Amino acid sequence: MSHIFDFFLNAYHEAPTYQIILEAIAFVFGILSVWYAKQENILVYPTGIICTVITVYLLYINQYFGDMMMNFYYSIMSIYGWWNWSRKKENKPVVPISRTTLKEKQIGVFLFLITMLVTYLVYKGFNYTLQIPNYIDIVTSGIFFTAMWYMAIKKLENWTLWIIGDVITIPLYGYRGLGMLSLQYLIFTILAIQGYIAWKKSLSKNPQTA
Repeated sequence: MSHIFDFFLNAYHEAPTYQIILEAIAFVFGILSVWYAKQENILVYPTGIICTVITVYLLYINQYFGDMMMNFYYSIMSIYGWWNWSRKKENKPVVPISRTTLKEKQIGVFLFLITMLVTYLVYKGFNYTLQIPNYIDIVTSGIFFTAMWYMAIKKLENWTLWIIGDVITIPLYGYRGLGMLSLQYLIFTILAIQGYIAWKKSLSKNPQTA
């Protein structure tokens, strides 16, 4: 058991206090954001923005540019999602939970591929020497980019992508010494599974024509 705690905490022995505090704040608001998403509560977006803005800074100072770019995108997409989720007609959400159409699946594949390409070019633009964790980062960037878009338009499949990306990211952040973020993604995985179940039940009770 002590080895598990060492895995998450050793990296903080020499970390500046302000950086630990910022990561802790991002940790709390990140979990709140996923919790609200599971509840289909619009507070997913303001809490998510706080988390991602802090995370952008933390990843920048640690030179993880692929993840940094993704979290910057999350911040922008959160503004769009906030607006999209808040739209109502006759006191009912204009955008209900639904499944992806064939066209949306095709767009998702395109976003996945183009995001990996852009992330790769970002690393090259910073003259960064790519190693295996960076290539993993490139793949997860594509997964999370697509997941965020699917969430903004309330597609059930967003949770599937979050689960896949979270499971990959847990050991990746642990390897990088970002223990709290690694633990956060472990909690994200559990909440994403719960989110998928909750949204699927909601969709079954209120079937929508995509």
